[in-house]
Amino acid sequence: MQVAENMAVSIHYTLTNDAGETLDSSIGSDALVYLHGQGSIIPGLEQALLGKAVGDKLNVEIEPSEAYGDYDEDMVQVIPRQMFEGIDVIEVGMQFHADVSSGPGVVTVINVEGDDVTIDGNHPLAGMKLFFDVEITDIREATMDELAHGHVHGAGCSH
Repeated sequence: MQVAENMAVSIHYTLTNDAGETLDSSIGSDALVYLHGQGSIIPGLEQALLGKAVGDKLNVEIEPSEAYGDYDEDMVQVIPRQMFEGIDVIEVGMQFHADVSSGPGVVTVINVEGDDVTIDGNHPLAGMKLFFDVEITDIREATMDELAHGHVHGAGCSH
């Protein structure tokens, strides 16, 4: 069986950046299970997995345009502290749900100076070339329920 549209695919992966630093990994925990073709993973990785089989191992280099997009300076804004109503302490690294130019999203506080808070609406991995070491551990046909809901069902799923 090969990775194809609407298949439930399980992978183990390690994600690194240009410097070789590990950003994320499934090694030592459960495999990542996703529904292929539903946009559950970044486009570049999904494309690289298409047609692969259980046991296949691959190293994939993904450009920002096929991952989290280019870094957009327009998504960095300085806003007044008073916009964080009810939050007494605002620190660099804090994240908040907010409306960004593309709709609902997450912003990260990147600077606090007096009453000015600088937020960044870019994904933390925007603008970065990503490197994945991947092993495909399982492939199966998705159930009708999974296809209807657009994601794989498993442990902890409330459907």
